[in-house]
Amino acid sequence: MKVAVVGATGMVGEIMLKVLEERNFPVEELWVVASERSVGKTLTFKGKPYKVNGLEAAVEAKPDIALFSAGGETSLEWAPKFAAAGTTVIDNSSAWRMDATKKLIVPEINGDQLTSEDKIIANPNCSTIQMLMALAPLHRAFQAKRLIISTYQSITGTGVKAVQQLEQESQGLEADAAYPHPIHKNALPHCDVFLENNYTKEEMKLINETHKILNAPEMAITATAVRIPVVGGHSESVNIEFEKEFDISHVRSLLENSPGVEVQDDPSNNLYPMPLYAAGKDAVFVGRIRRDTSHPNALNMWIVADNLRKGAATNTIQIAEFLIAKGLLY
Repeated sequence: MKVAVVGATGMVGEIMLKVLEERNFPVEELWVVASERSVGKTLTFKGKPYKVNGLEAAVEAKPDIALFSAGGETSLEWAPKFAAAGTTVIDNSSAWRMDATKKLIVPEINGDQLTSEDKIIANPNCSTIQMLMALAPLHRAFQAKRLIISTYQSITGTGVKAVQQLEQESQGLEADAAYPHPIHKNALPHCDVFLENNYTKEEMKLINETHKILNAPEMAITATAVRIPVVGGHSESVNIEFEKEFDISHVRSLLENSPGVEVQDDPSNNLYPMPLYAAGKDAVFVGRIRRDTSHPNALNMWIVADNLRKGAATNTIQIAEFLIAKGLLY
């Protein structure tokens, strides 16, 4: 198995290498790939040094799988070149997510859509993945008709520059800003850029990607995405209105029996999901599960996950594992 990690020097790329090692992914030959300015640098995988290669050399190597986390422009230009060489690309950018010819995959939810013909596969947005891990089993049982989403998102979703901004501001230093305002001791209702409808791109990703993954274009969804000075992961408050009646004990049972979901819901003992404890873990944590007292068929949940792992690197690698397990690579 020849595997390329494209964008290996970035935050998600580094986590990809870590997760590949942790999960003992069957890497027989590894290509670590990045932009020209990083070519020649050395990264470590399983205790061995690997020289960073450029994109052209990686395409010529014809890897079996290329795990992309190098930004949308790079993916649009280079993913088709890898695919044309016979490589299966799993892309973590937003470049292909809403392309009608490409699958948008969370393996636990819709992995069965994949075929050997899929040479470019899109990994959903981090906030979408964690929400749907909790929502999908409930949607199958009770048919969700409306979602009201509020997210509280880690600065790691923006990248290294945002982490540096928080560190510098917390020390009272002047920061090279990733955001238009201070992030230390602040909350910015501004994730990604604003669109003509006054929603941000992040908010619209939650809406559009949910419609596509659940194949539920009629589902009513609204979202507000907020950036907070947290490093460990994204948190989401989700209100779900269902078509069918539900019982809280049934909801809890469905979540407890969903692969990749961990219920943390004992308020009397101060047990509920928090990014501080989700950091470095692959599970999606769900708590504060309670009926909406203002509506008979509505439910509130609090969902937390490490956005760099299940929200990005781990889900990407799980897609690759699914392809191998189903014999879909060749």
